[in-house]
Amino acid sequence: MTSRSPLRLSDLRGVSRLALDASVGVTDLVEAMHHNISQAPSLLGTPAPGATRGITGLVYRSIRGVTRLVGGGIDAVLARILPLLGEESSSPGREALLAALNGVLGDHLAASGNPLAISMRLRPEEAVPPTTGKLIVLAHGLCMNDLQWHRDGHDHGAELARDLGFTPLYLHYNSGLHISTNGRALADLLETLVRQWPVPVEELAILGHSMGGLVARGACHYGSAAGHDWPRHLKKLIFLGTPHHGSPLERGGNWIDFALGVSPYTAPLARLGKIRSAGITDLRHGSLLDEDWEGRDRFERSKGSNRRLLPLPLPLPDDVECYAMAATKGRTAGGLGSPLPSDGFVPLDSALGRHEDPGLSLSLPESRCWILHGAHHFDLLSHPEAYGKIRQWLAAPGLGGSPR
Repeated sequence: MTSRSPLRLSDLRGVSRLALDASVGVTDLVEAMHHNISQAPSLLGTPAPGATRGITGLVYRSIRGVTRLVGGGIDAVLARILPLLGEESSSPGREALLAALNGVLGDHLAASGNPLAISMRLRPEEAVPPTTGKLIVLAHGLCMNDLQWHRDGHDHGAELARDLGFTPLYLHYNSGLHISTNGRALADLLETLVRQWPVPVEELAILGHSMGGLVARGACHYGSAAGHDWPRHLKKLIFLGTPHHGSPLERGGNWIDFALGVSPYTAPLARLGKIRSAGITDLRHGSLLDEDWEGRDRFERSKGSNRRLLPLPLPLPDDVECYAMAATKGRTAGGLGSPLPSDGFVPLDSALGRHEDPGLSLSLPESRCWILHGAHHFDLLSHPEAYGKIRQWLAAPGLGGSPR
């Protein structure tokens, strides 16, 4: 029995463009290594500037030229043929694959106009027919998509519709873009949503998992700055394993860049580490604003607690009840100050918004923080105790009433 590919025929155009970009990129890398080795620098010397010359340089330029010519021809043919074949239905496997690809290369896909780039949208839950004035937006994390809120037979959105009467709306976005870019786009999307919703919006809540919580914080900032109407409807903001102060996994990737760059013989290989998206590098310290990355080298190596490389302080929105849930692989229950391992991705202090710098700490009261013990980062999407706490927070007094 042959397995069915998760991709559609219409994805071939995007895949071919990506293959072309990869071929040119590999050619650049090989030429850089060839050039550096030919200059015979010292082991830890500085890479020699410039490119290969003469016949060698002509060969590399020819390879790039032929690759682009062939790739352009394939793209032109596919552009004419694929519309004639009709649109195929998607599948969860395809959506998961595209989400992962966008998480890693999403900024490049968007900048190059690749049709595999995801466009931001809100998807309603088809199994929840009533349209109410109580809305909850669920924002997924890095390399994920809106369908992955359904996990182990559970869906926070569907359960909240049943238990509390919310209309769930699932955000789908390109997680490889800068968080500030997605935050601004979400703010605009929510403004359109509130204006066009078929019944008056009574209240709005946002549930953000991992990076989704950062995108929600960015949306609150940019929505208020733009004078949008939707922020006054926002009642509660719940973070599930959100890396408010970054993730050590991205900081580890930053050190790999540095290690590869110390020698001219390995420096070209550092380019491989730098294909990771802007969304991923934003997770180094939890960067939310354009000012955190504009005019800077996002791959610059962190140097201890160098304040210049840390993001600008961004407090939580005023008059919105904010809650933070963290997971830990540790099974021993203790207070919020107990030393416990992370959830595999996000440290507890980062997920709870705690920071040694008072200017960066989110200062969430302990009554609005909760730890799920013996759990992984993704268990926050389906664990019964996690859902029970989310439901308790949303049902608590303070959510109802007219917009502020």
